[in-house]
Amino acid sequence: MQSRTSAPRATGGRPRSATADAAILEATRAALVELGWSKLTLGDVATRAGVAKTTLYRRWAGKNELVVDAVAELFDELEIPDRGSLAADVEGVVLQFAAILARPEAKSGLMAVIAESVRDDALRARIRTSIVDRQKRLVLEGRAHAQVRGELPPETDPEESARTTDLIFDVIAGTVVHRALVSAEPVDPDWARAFAKLLLNGLTASATA
Repeated sequence: MQSRTSAPRATGGRPRSATADAAILEATRAALVELGWSKLTLGDVATRAGVAKTTLYRRWAGKNELVVDAVAELFDELEIPDRGSLAADVEGVVLQFAAILARPEAKSGLMAVIAESVRDDALRARIRTSIVDRQKRLVLEGRAHAQVRGELPPETDPEESARTTDLIFDVIAGTVVHRALVSAEPVDPDWARAFAKLLLNGLTASATA
């Protein structure tokens, strides 16, 4: 399938301004809430951010990439809480994740780019690198905390460790997204506790197998 999304533009010239980038991403999220995906334009975002439209095009090839990065920045707020046990850590990050998904800008942006990515290979790759791969850090951090506490054994096979990381991330992210955005059911502390228990039963069983 041929992608409809252009490759990210080279910046060149003057260094990028972190302040301008932050303003653009914030304006993108505000436009998503107010206008929705279909009516959002780069011109509207530029006006809200107080920058020239050419500034956006020097940084992002189009609306798809811009919205992915605006949503990705929200998920960068996630942190492993280190509550003293793996179960409590999982509960904490699940509740954080659900709280971000409940925000209108995250909900509308994520659902829109996922729908668009079905027919856009480059957009799907950007979602993977900007959101999925970046947030796998949470699995690595949580597992490292659990290993220090003696809840999980150390892993000696890097390939197996990478496969396990992918699986854990897919299970947690997929389940929470489905629960919050597809089923539209609450992700409350009771649900998070039950989910963590189910997940950990599988983790400890695989670790001792």
